[in-house]
Amino acid sequence: MRPSPHHARSARGLLGALLTSLVSLAALLTTAPVAQADTTICQPFGTTTIQGRYVVQNNRWGTSATQCIAVTDSGFRITQADGSVPTNGAPKSYPSVYNGCHYTNCSPGTNLPAQLSTISTAPTSISYNYVNDAAYNASYDIWLDPTPRTDGVNRTEIMIWFNKVGSIQPIGSQVGTATVAGRAWQVWSGSNGSNDVLSFVASSAITNWTFDVMDFARQAVSRGLAQNNWYLTSIQAGFEPWQNGTGLAVNSFSSTVNKGSSGDPGSPGGSTACKVAYGANSWQGGFTSDVTITNTNTGSSPVSGWKLAFTLPSGQHITNAWNANLSGSSGAVTASNVTHNGEVAAGGQATFGFQGTSSGTFAKPSGFSLNGTACTSV
Repeated sequence: MRPSPHHARSARGLLGALLTSLVSLAALLTTAPVAQADTTICQPFGTTTIQGRYVVQNNRWGTSATQCIAVTDSGFRITQADGSVPTNGAPKSYPSVYNGCHYTNCSPGTNLPAQLSTISTAPTSISYNYVNDAAYNASYDIWLDPTPRTDGVNRTEIMIWFNKVGSIQPIGSQVGTATVAGRAWQVWSGSNGSNDVLSFVASSAITNWTFDVMDFARQAVSRGLAQNNWYLTSIQAGFEPWQNGTGLAVNSFSSTVNKGSSGDPGSPGGSTACKVAYGANSWQGGFTSDVTITNTNTGSSPVSGWKLAFTLPSGQHITNAWNANLSGSSGAVTASNVTHNGEVAAGGQATFGFQGTSSGTFAKPSGFSLNGTACTSV
């Protein structure tokens, strides 16, 4: 076609302009970010990966109604959540993002399963978006098992309920309250027929939080629902909807599991053969306790960083403590070292104490575990 007089240019000029445009387009394609649409998953057990390290799963197992999630580069949101199930039974699904292994599907590069005794810290962060026109919980799940299994159901499930909407409740019954990772929780315990479930329910909705998964794992150990030689297999965050759920979202999720060798500074380490002397003075309505930990190793292995777990009898509540940091003030309690008494040489001792209120007949804790290993009580 011949160009019109108003736009006439030589063939050479046209070719130069075309080459210039192509070079500019190539530069743009090289430097500009490519926009990507969210990945939508509607298959009941469909999954994908994000950030090259986490798995996002639709995980619709309790209903035949359609559920779809839109997966972003940092989390997911529920875009369709048809149907409902009775709120006095199991939820209809658990759309979630996880680090670790779930029914043989392990997240890329994960170092889970990992034995609890080898983990120094497991920092994690989560951000949720909630809706009101639904019945659901925002559930953060921690799975523990005696073996490093990557398939099937684990022995103990720890559930952290960041939020709940509607007439739903955790499995089992409430067994007390506890302060874990600096927050107060209702504590529920029970079994769903396949595994034990230990639930921590927030008193009000938590939208964003950064914490250490190991603080909750140690609660399971102190309550006899796990042992220090068990394995952490999976860390998951998502929702259990019973009714509706469209608009619920995990905005962001991160999970890291740090392994530490024995004696690492700041993490429980070293051999933990031990005995505990528990001295108490009680009166009507109150008590004081003095606790002495002895490292009974026959060799030269010190305990570098210690956590002593025990359960206070019903009716007792700690009001203040000295020479230790306490997680929990009633029920399951974990005492950890402060700066000046963290290292306990073989044959050496560490002491701490606390004061509290009590009701009913006073009794001492029935057992103690140091860094996950049971101690002799004297």
